[in-house]
Amino acid sequence: MSVKQNRILIFGAGVIGSIYAIKFIEAGLDVTMLARSNRFNTLKENGLKYNEKGVVKSIKVNVIDELENDDVYDFIFVTVRYDRSESALLALKDNQSKNIVTMISNPIGFSSWMDIVGDRLLPGFPGVGGQIKDGILYARIPPKLLAATRFGEINGAVTERIEKLARLFRIAKLPYEINKDISAYLITHAVTDIAMLSFLKSDNKIIDPKTARTRKTAHQITYTLKANLRAVQKAGVTFDPSKIKILLRCPDWILDFFFMIWLRTNMVKDMMLPDYASNANNEIVQLNNDLMKFLSQNESTPYER
Repeated sequence: MSVKQNRILIFGAGVIGSIYAIKFIEAGLDVTMLARSNRFNTLKENGLKYNEKGVVKSIKVNVIDELENDDVYDFIFVTVRYDRSESALLALKDNQSKNIVTMISNPIGFSSWMDIVGDRLLPGFPGVGGQIKDGILYARIPPKLLAATRFGEINGAVTERIEKLARLFRIAKLPYEINKDISAYLITHAVTDIAMLSFLKSDNKIIDPKTARTRKTAHQITYTLKANLRAVQKAGVTFDPSKIKILLRCPDWILDFFFMIWLRTNMVKDMMLPDYASNANNEIVQLNNDLMKFLSQNESTPYER
């Protein structure tokens, strides 16, 4: 099968994959989504529905539920949760596409992923978010000053395929940054995600909104964040972004106050508590378990990328 220029597969039809699909399609790129079960049927019958400034729109998208090994794409974007990353990469192991972009958290490095897909791996992290409610995507694409999609070669080199990937994001008008140490960025980001999201569910119960807004909950976030940042620093991992090390010197009461404000936002109340806590708790648990394993392994031997 010949490869068409800028042929893209989105492996995963959740929030992140749907946002990228819409932006790439609007930019005139050849986009296919891989989805399963009800999501596959919905996309095939109704297209990709999304809310734009209060108006529900729909965009036609090519969708498949199985991927043939000779169905080749310029880039495959894997946009599943961390706890599903290995199974997704195993599904791509024998596909002949040369570039697999993982838009997934990763607190342990890339050796296990490379064992599956080899040097086709291009790690990254999405700079977009939102929720799917009643089959309709409500996207959040912050300005680059606040968030941007990150990606980079594991060795930090700016290769031809990195430049091609950057061009796709420019065409789609999606904020992006090329990271020279993508592993450090993903480990640092995992630390903040674990601290800020692990409180959402405890003893198999989603925390109630009233408890979520208390200073006690905010202080739990502060304590976990600082403890894990110190452990990462001790393991020899460079903070990325580097300015996050300021948090270690910041008085607890200031961070508590900041997190109390964050816990009272509509994003936490309307999206994270009802949505993320029930659907993504397994991801946070596995992120935390793997981070703890990684830190214990590197406690005496400094981490090397």
